[in-house]
Amino acid sequence: MTNNAEIQAVKNRFGIIGNAPALNYALSIAIQVAPTDLTVLITGESGSGKESFSKIIHALSARKHGPFIAINCGAIPEGTIDSELFGHVKGSFTGAIDDRKGYFETTSTGTIFLDEIAELPIGTQARLLRVLENGEFIPVGSSKVKKTDVRVVAATNVNLLEAVERGRFREDLYYRLNTVPISVPPLRERGYDIDLLFRKFSTDFADKNHIQPVELTDGAVQLLMSFRFPGNIRQLKNIAEQITILETDRLISAETLAKYLPREQSSGLPALLKGMNGGNDNGFSERDLLYKVLFDMRKDMTDLKKLVLSLMQGGQITPDTIKQHSELFNGLHQEDSVALVPPSVYTPSASPYQNFQPVDTHGFIKIDDIQDNRTNIEDISHETHEDSFSLEKQEKEMIIRALKKNGFKRKYAASDLGISERTLYRKIKQYDIEDE
Repeated sequence: MTNNAEIQAVKNRFGIIGNAPALNYALSIAIQVAPTDLTVLITGESGSGKESFSKIIHALSARKHGPFIAINCGAIPEGTIDSELFGHVKGSFTGAIDDRKGYFETTSTGTIFLDEIAELPIGTQARLLRVLENGEFIPVGSSKVKKTDVRVVAATNVNLLEAVERGRFREDLYYRLNTVPISVPPLRERGYDIDLLFRKFSTDFADKNHIQPVELTDGAVQLLMSFRFPGNIRQLKNIAEQITILETDRLISAETLAKYLPREQSSGLPALLKGMNGGNDNGFSERDLLYKVLFDMRKDMTDLKKLVLSLMQGGQITPDTIKQHSELFNGLHQEDSVALVPPSVYTPSASPYQNFQPVDTHGFIKIDDIQDNRTNIEDISHETHEDSFSLEKQEKEMIIRALKKNGFKRKYAASDLGISERTLYRKIKQYDIEDE
């Protein structure tokens, strides 16, 4: 087992800041697996530092004198990625005026880091599997098999098992890549590492620009540590540099810091918290949860309309009614044997009964008063079937909000939404969103 001295030596060598247990454990796994030739799969959110782990593994391996190349699979167009990775021969496609060696050939005896591995097309995944199994590949347009001696370190910010279940990732490739898994913790789970990293970024930026670094008050430190940081270390670095260059006061209070923290701490998408689903992270995706939330909202609205309609037609709220619809009666009170319902249920935005005004001293509308106005009731039963949510509209609005929030920079908008730039580009085209 890797000891603390080894972990600290690696931190010093590669400039890694932090003492969070999850970070130390991930480093210990990287140190142990580095001397071998095993394939490694690094998982973690975008911006959490996965590439640093790939460099550590390469530098501590027997291949350290060989080439190292990092490739973002999501940034290479689908039509050219096979050529980039495996090369092509002259005339294999339009524009192929010469033979070209791919990364797997030029990186032989070294290490290749495939970031965003989930973005690889299915056909390319099959080619990669062949390389991993026997070190062979065929350039595009060629029939000649070539050999390569390369170590693959892959990384992803999505749940690959979920992608396997949806048919977007090959199951055999997943198990071939996942020989040794390393999980990089998100910044929000690293506790006081956030403060240490902020100081590091502020100091480095100040030294580079010949200014004094900033310091945070205790209140500012607590505020910083409570922030969710959907952009992880990249986002923290940007915030530290902004404050260091823009603020004249070198002591930063919580009020000052708050100006640099976006109000929306997340993308607005429902997130599956770690530990839910029995510790199994193979459950709902963010999109699945979004669907569930929307349909639950629709069901609640339908049940509420049916209940209101029943009351308007002469029904009464009894203890059994409250028990059956407990989720709809939060805050319901009974006083002097008069059933009371919060007035928000009967606001104009919730129903057309604008004449139901009487309230008691507690701010609740009396059912007796509502029943006295039954002559004004209209049949609204038909509305229960007409009310529906447009999921596509919700998705389009979230994409537009993310683009506006990030100044229409697709890279950062995609990071906020938890999707790749390629997927975001496809969605922009699909919904005909004007990209300024």
